[in-house]
Amino acid sequence: MNILILGGGGREHSLAWAVKQNPKCDRLIVAPGNAGIAQIAECAALEIENGDAVAMFCAENAIDFVIIGPEAPLAAGVADVLRANGLVVFGCSQAAAKLESSKSFTKAICDACAAPTAGYAHFTDADAAKAYVTEQGAPIVIKADGLAAGKGVVVAMDVATAHAAVDDMLGGQFGAAGAEVVIEEFMDGEEASYFILCDGKTVLPIGTAQDHKRAYDGDEGPNTGGMGAYSPAPVLTDAIAAKALKEIVEPTVAEMAKRGTPFQGILYAGLMIKDGQPRLVEYNVRFGDPECQVLMMRLGAQVLDLLHACAENRLADVTPNWADDHALTIVMAANGYPGSYAKGTQIKGLDDLPETSGEMTFHAGTRTYNGQIVAAGGRVLNVTARGATLEDAHAKAYAMIDGIDWPDGFYRRDIGHRAL
Repeated sequence: MNILILGGGGREHSLAWAVKQNPKCDRLIVAPGNAGIAQIAECAALEIENGDAVAMFCAENAIDFVIIGPEAPLAAGVADVLRANGLVVFGCSQAAAKLESSKSFTKAICDACAAPTAGYAHFTDADAAKAYVTEQGAPIVIKADGLAAGKGVVVAMDVATAHAAVDDMLGGQFGAAGAEVVIEEFMDGEEASYFILCDGKTVLPIGTAQDHKRAYDGDEGPNTGGMGAYSPAPVLTDAIAAKALKEIVEPTVAEMAKRGTPFQGILYAGLMIKDGQPRLVEYNVRFGDPECQVLMMRLGAQVLDLLHACAENRLADVTPNWADDHALTIVMAANGYPGSYAKGTQIKGLDDLPETSGEMTFHAGTRTYNGQIVAAGGRVLNVTARGATLEDAHAKAYAMIDGIDWPDGFYRRDIGHRAL
């Protein structure tokens, strides 16, 4: 089949890498792609949040299957437009994407289906929000209601920081995404990610992962989009995963169907786990980044069959074939990230790195300039390896990263430390 993947980050490179291995993939196009993706697939300049433009591209290129990577096209309703044009699409509807694009919507769903989550209130008025913070005390969590590229969350350890976050968000720091804030109780515990395919009725768990949000070793420094991840997540035991599925995911999927907005795609449940009890931190409606990279490394070619079955409402007919293995990815980011950073710096040594079924460097923010690979974003590379144990995967990934010559980048030396 002819396949189009929308997106141009490390998540989409890993999806393309896995899909490309499946013999059912005849032609693979990624829009817009990046320098790494261009080595394994065709790249196309395309306005991926414009459903009509994507639909026209699909017609012109005889596309059979579309996989939507990032959240923005989903929130913009691209999947709806494509389905209306008769295409088979992996990705949820605009209505279902509100599980990620509106924190207050998700809280209302949790209330309706009794899914355990943090206590909360939501506000559009700064004075009312700050009065609530003062009443509740700290630590407390302030979230922009809408999509803020993973940056609209402040875990405030004191009331003054919380008040400042309220002023920033309601004062326009995140534009329309911060026109409403959700203020949540601080949940203590260990966070992990649970990934579940849903076709509107059937739910199929396809893996667990844990990522590292802080920029520096020892979980120090500012929050980022993720500095590394590993799979599986030991904290998400079989018993806790089953509990999360029964108490959180299945009731959510049932509530969405009841409302006439069935969820079809990947549901990424961010969970906080304490004393064996999972509680929902948030939902995302797409694969995590960099969690996708470790899941793709472990699943390989079967990913295409799983996603296609999900898109065609056939999840009841498939099961993932898991090896008893582990995967770990290390993010190389531009110096200064998540603050300001330079673009266009040259990266050397990539041609000498292994590219196997168990070792791969996925490109997240790169482009080609004068025949050289240069950095074009904050998170730039995802050095990923698979092993029989987490120790094996860890050793392989760090050996690979030692072969990269990029003085303008940095990475954490302790990815996987919680599990190791």
